[in-house]
Amino acid sequence: MDVDYRLAIGADRSSHTLRHMHLDTLDIQPDEAGLARAAAILRAGGLVAMPTETVYGLAGDARNGRAVARIFAAKARPQFNPLIVHIPDLAMARHLAVFDARAEAVAAAFWPGALTLVLPLRANAGLSPLVTAGLTTVALRCPAHAVAQALLRAFGGPLAAPSANPSGRVSPTRADHVRAGLGGRIEAIIDGGPCAVGVESTILGLDGVPLLLRPGGVAQEALEALLGPIGTGGSAEKPNAPGQLASHYAPDAGVRLGVTAPAPGEVWVGFGPGCEGAALNLSPSGDLVQAAAALFQVLRDADHLAGPGGRIAFAPVPEQGLGRAINDRLRRAAAPRS
Repeated sequence: MDVDYRLAIGADRSSHTLRHMHLDTLDIQPDEAGLARAAAILRAGGLVAMPTETVYGLAGDARNGRAVARIFAAKARPQFNPLIVHIPDLAMARHLAVFDARAEAVAAAFWPGALTLVLPLRANAGLSPLVTAGLTTVALRCPAHAVAQALLRAFGGPLAAPSANPSGRVSPTRADHVRAGLGGRIEAIIDGGPCAVGVESTILGLDGVPLLLRPGGVAQEALEALLGPIGTGGSAEKPNAPGQLASHYAPDAGVRLGVTAPAPGEVWVGFGPGCEGAALNLSPSGDLVQAAAALFQVLRDADHLAGPGGRIAFAPVPEQGLGRAINDRLRRAAAPRS
């Protein structure tokens, strides 16, 4: 049965069904009226790009299999790659996953914020099986962004929300990035301004021994201060959390890493002082927080400067704190593409 989006976008606009290849993507303001409209679109099975403190997410009702399937279709995302479910608070999270004492402590310390927890899925959670890619675990995040929180509360349920970009491409940190990648494929975009953190959430597996499944906006050191040493996990062949595919965050240009002397014709992206000849710099002062926030915009700008068939060379970034997340994204951007 087709979804009639007139319920969500007003009788003065044409309805869109799942058979349509092109949608009239709305720009929605993050005010009370706009959020109510976005929530109505989500209830009708539509997709809405929402800002978070990390990157923009492509939100759909996590309980609606058809809406979740449309997320995969809009992004051209492999269905074996699980999605993160966004919730407004710990109370809703407890209805979806099993929280032990460790998970409770981590959530209390880092939620709301840029941390995703992978936990055992409750049998009666009510989520679409597509969300978890058939796994017995679920990835949950409580975002800190005021607009994301307001939308979650206006909607009143869990939202599956991977990054709002075509799969494998550079993640969006501004509303115009979303429109460039997904305009015409989704119902609406909420413009909440630039994302403050700029890299995706850290993913921590707590369904057994604590494992860092993806570095991100919360530093590994901060988690280890609470939990002790944390191992690493995840597989590009059988992902148990998002962001584990070998080639990801890719620009059109080729990418080379750890470069202090770029080759002729390469667009050199510096980090810190001593990179005066660089076309762009993630952070002239060497601030990892600033570099993380700028990463995806700089990657887009460098791609534009490089042009067709061009190459981008990145200066070394320290492998500590947010540097781990930056280097993880750059390694995947530089990986061979299938």
